[in-house]
Amino acid sequence: MPKLSADALSGFISAGRVGMPRPSRPRVFLLSPARLDGERARLLFNPVTLFPVARALRSDEGAPIGEVFSFLSGLYFRGKLAYAEAFARPPAKLSSGVFVITTNRGLLPASTRVTLDDLAAFAAVGIDHASGPFRAPLQRDAEALAQALGRSGEPVLLGSIASSKYVDVLLSVFGERLLFPAEFVGRGDMSRGGLMLRCVDQRAELTYVPVQGAVRRGVRPARLPPRRQTSA
Repeated sequence: MPKLSADALSGFISAGRVGMPRPSRPRVFLLSPARLDGERARLLFNPVTLFPVARALRSDEGAPIGEVFSFLSGLYFRGKLAYAEAFARPPAKLSSGVFVITTNRGLLPASTRVTLDDLAAFAAVGIDHASGPFRAPLQRDAEALAQALGRSGEPVLLGSIASSKYVDVLLSVFGERLLFPAEFVGRGDMSRGGLMLRCVDQRAELTYVPVQGAVRRGVRPARLPPRRQTSA
C-alpha cells in the first residue's frame, strides 16, 4: 500500500470495527473544496469576526474542516457534507467515509480540525492538476484510499466534473471506478446543495455513474420543488 500521510492516516485507520456487519460494497465520498477567495473567507480572517467557527479556527484545537467549508460555501457544501455523512459506507479499515479535497494536504477526513494558519496555507495554493503542491498529496492519498477500498469499493465525487482541476488527478488513480451523481449534470451549485439535502430528508440516494466518459455539461433540469423535511 502507498505510504499514507499523517493527516490521512489519522482519519483512515479505524479502531475496534473489525467484525461488524457491513454492506458488501463499500462507498466513500470525496467532497470538492470550498472557495477561499470570497466574502465569507474574508470574514473568517477578520480578527473582529465573532462567529463560532471563526473563534474555533483561532484556537489551538481548531475547527472541523467540514464545518469550516460549510460556512465558506453555504448551501452547496452543507448539502454535500450532510449527504455524504448520511450515505457513506466505509470499509472496516477506514474510520471515515467522507473526505474533503484540499489544495495542499490531499484528502482530509471531514472531521479533521484545522486552524486559521491551515486555512491561509490552503488559500496560498491553487487547484490545478498540473501543480505539484496540489497534485502530489492528492494523488498520494487517492492511491492509499484506492487500496483501502479494494476492488469492490466505490469512490463517489461530490463536485463538478466540468473542469479537469481535480477530476484528472482522481481519474488517474481510480479510472472507471470514480463515480458521481448523474443528477448533478446541468445543475448549479445551489441546486445541487438543495437536491442533496432533500435526498437526506427522504433517505434516498442519487444515481451514480462513472465520471470517465460522462457528459460533463447538460441542459438545466427543472427547478426543485419546495423542501419537505421528514421526521426522523
